[in-house]
Amino acid sequence: MFGFLNIYKPKGWTSFDVVAKIRKIVNIKSVGHTGTLDPFATGVLPVCIGKSTKLIEYLPDDKEYIATVKFGSNTDTYDLEGQVTQTFDKKVEKKDVEYALKLFEGEIEQTPPIYSAIKVNGKKLYEYARNGQNVEIKSRKVYIYKIELLEFDDDSQIAKIKIACSKGTYIRSIAYDLGAKLGCGGYLIALERTKAGMFNIDNSININEIINIKNHLINPLDVLPQPKYILNDEEKEHVSHGRSIKQRYSIDFSINSKSVVFLVYGGKMYGVGVIEEGLIKVKKVFKYD
Repeated sequence: MFGFLNIYKPKGWTSFDVVAKIRKIVNIKSVGHTGTLDPFATGVLPVCIGKSTKLIEYLPDDKEYIATVKFGSNTDTYDLEGQVTQTFDKKVEKKDVEYALKLFEGEIEQTPPIYSAIKVNGKKLYEYARNGQNVEIKSRKVYIYKIELLEFDDDSQIAKIKIACSKGTYIRSIAYDLGAKLGCGGYLIALERTKAGMFNIDNSININEIINIKNHLINPLDVLPQPKYILNDEEKEHVSHGRSIKQRYSIDFSINSKSVVFLVYGGKMYGVGVIEEGLIKVKKVFKYD
């Protein structure tokens, strides 16, 4: 098997639970997801089957979420699964939230939550937190392409927010930082990922509804944006053995400037190459029976 799955992860499942179930269905170990979702979160979780796991690095990594934020308190995890650490009497209005959200547009500095899997000195942050240890958490730059308020309820002080962002953005941190900017505290009570690169929620499949994996497999060539180089018979043989080939025709690299090309024959990907001085050097090979 070779291809991607656009899985909809239900609430309560870990990302590893999804991978484990798919491994059991297809009876192969080579299965991997492209970006963790917290157990309480739902939504798009792209999964790679077989040797398509070698293509994860080429997938676009932008994300889109619908985040539901509750104002009035902070929690130690920045979400509903943590312990309340602080409460506030202040109430906010819709216009306050809309104004504060504008401050998150573009490139921002963000500090990840202590309850996260980021490693510091070889140890995950949540391990420090569980052991009651203090550790310096370095901020990181992320990019918020778009952030907008979809709904706001004055009585419950709950906001539903749409966020389009770069890889590595912690939506829990946005909830916490938004509460801090408003002076009322805030934490995430629901999260749905609606898009991950080329994978959209509209054509995702619930993990509980999968019966035949092959019916849902996506050809990587249909969702990867890198240029395709069509091989002739002789070139296919060279690529199959990892040998470089001479470039026969020019390729438009307007989408991707790293000179990476997918080597295609008969609608199938036979390799990944890099163009250097008129030669296509083969970096990865995919063989078919």
